[in-house]
Amino acid sequence: MTHATVEIERAGGVATIWMNRPLQHNAFNPPMIAGLTEALVAVEGDAAIRVIVVAGRGKSFSSGADLAWMKEAGAKDYAANHADAQSLAEVFRLLAGSTKPTIARVHGAAFGAGAGLAAACDICVAADHATFTISEVRFGLIPSAIGPYLLRAIGPRQALRYFQTAERITAPRALQLGLVHEIVEVEHIDDKIAKLAHSLSKGGPKALAAAKALIGFAAWRPFDETLVDDTARRIAEVRASDEAREGIAAFAEKRPPNWSR
Repeated sequence: MTHATVEIERAGGVATIWMNRPLQHNAFNPPMIAGLTEALVAVEGDAAIRVIVVAGRGKSFSSGADLAWMKEAGAKDYAANHADAQSLAEVFRLLAGSTKPTIARVHGAAFGAGAGLAAACDICVAADHATFTISEVRFGLIPSAIGPYLLRAIGPRQALRYFQTAERITAPRALQLGLVHEIVEVEHIDDKIAKLAHSLSKGGPKALAAAKALIGFAAWRPFDETLVDDTARRIAEVRASDEAREGIAAFAEKRPPNWSR
């Protein structure tokens, strides 16, 4: 990694991508966006990495976009402004589109783009004091880059409220909304994530990727012949794979499969 604002910590098949602007509460700016992009591409291409964790140094997960950067971007011509926005949107696409399981480790503030990161991950574990805000309208902006992932997490009905009110969302309320999966005391957050990562590592890497792809295809589709044919094709392809043969054989022989740790 060449970006001081982002660090990758690797341990036992888990890569933790640390946002490292603690004095700025990990606010997004171009170097951080470039660092996150580079980190996500690197861990996606590393076969030794089984689980990706996104975390923030300091008191906050992420306070969202750096307003000085937003002001600067808004002063550019449309082409430059659009390219700048695309670089931010690409971070969320890479995270949500990863073939590996992803976990958001949220503590403190997760505002704007920080809430978007939490929503773009497969699993979100929040400290009991964490707070979320979809705050863009307060600055005359909209949550465009993060909107699709928040919609997936909380649904359009709740989005109609929180995209417009910019209310603070406590960790318990985020749990009710579906943005958060589990709440733990902050001193236990790493233990919880380690347990989840261990559980995830027991799944076949290709099977995990295929399961995520299945959700992406099947969610909100009608139960028609297209859905039936596609799901049948997916299981037929996976069932005939070397990974599935190993998994079934390992179960029958009462031993861990070769990918488990």
